[in-house]
Amino acid sequence: MPAAADGDPGAVRTEPDAVSGEKRLTIGFAMDTLLEERWKKDRDLFVAAAAKLGADVKVKSAAGDDARQVAQAEAMISEGVDVLVVVPHNAESTAAIVSKAHKAGIKVLSYDRLITNADVDLYVSFDNVEVGRLQAQALVKLVPKGNYVYIGGADTDNNAHQFKDGAFEVLQPLISRGDIRVVYDQWSKDWKPMQALDNMREALRANGADGIDAVIVANDATAGGALQALEEYGLAGRIPVAGQDADVAAMRRIAAGTQTMTVYKPIGRLAEDTARLAVALANGDPAGATRRVNNGKIEVPSILLSPIAVDASNLDETVIADGFHSREDVYGAAGGE
Repeated sequence: MPAAADGDPGAVRTEPDAVSGEKRLTIGFAMDTLLEERWKKDRDLFVAAAAKLGADVKVKSAAGDDARQVAQAEAMISEGVDVLVVVPHNAESTAAIVSKAHKAGIKVLSYDRLITNADVDLYVSFDNVEVGRLQAQALVKLVPKGNYVYIGGADTDNNAHQFKDGAFEVLQPLISRGDIRVVYDQWSKDWKPMQALDNMREALRANGADGIDAVIVANDATAGGALQALEEYGLAGRIPVAGQDADVAAMRRIAAGTQTMTVYKPIGRLAEDTARLAVALANGDPAGATRRVNNGKIEVPSILLSPIAVDASNLDETVIADGFHSREDVYGAAGGE
């Protein structure tokens, strides 16, 4: 594991190349947060992938603070990183980072979340609209008619809007037909599980325990908050709940039957591909983008990976088989036997 740097628990770097003595490429990795399990995995996988390519990584976590993220990115730009990779907290405010990096001749890659209204050089993520589609498709199979609750992520995160777009792409024909009613629809500030808990409690108060048939939640952390509220009403495991990210807590809930499904995004591939593309950008090599995603200013060259729907039927063949989580982590010491 690379050593921590600069007294910041979110700062990670590889060691200099003492053998060749050549100046190693340095990637700045400006992250929104490291409070969630998922983002710690991204950091560690990205740093390891970059190290294999002979690149050092400076990692900074803004802990969900817009001004701090901009300041951290500016510091890395001043320090002369060769390329900047950004996981934006606020899709709009991080546009300032792109402008400042370009003035310094540094290219910017938007990681997993899209920076909006900026001349981003490359966007690497999963097909986030497809994530939402997979969530809705899974629940519609179980609940083709009924009352749905939608609890989104952070309104400031472009991904949260894409997840919702995908879900409602599936739901809307059924809504128009009168088969499905969305009885509650709200964002969760800063992706906080407590916000989702409050949202789900509010939905239950407004509709009653018998007035909700299915719940789609934008990620697994917030799904945990929603499920806490359902547990308070004795509804956990009785109402289908969809999440996303394949967090270990969610996998345990799926194994236990309280969460219906999640969407697994193989972040090992995302981290490895992004590290390779960041090195290519720094060296002026073409990225080979296959898609374009409009960010409000330009059609951003993009590479979008495919997400995978996971439930109890394919948990072993996906998340565990890939080594994303161990069998023991998901099933406990008995290993699901």
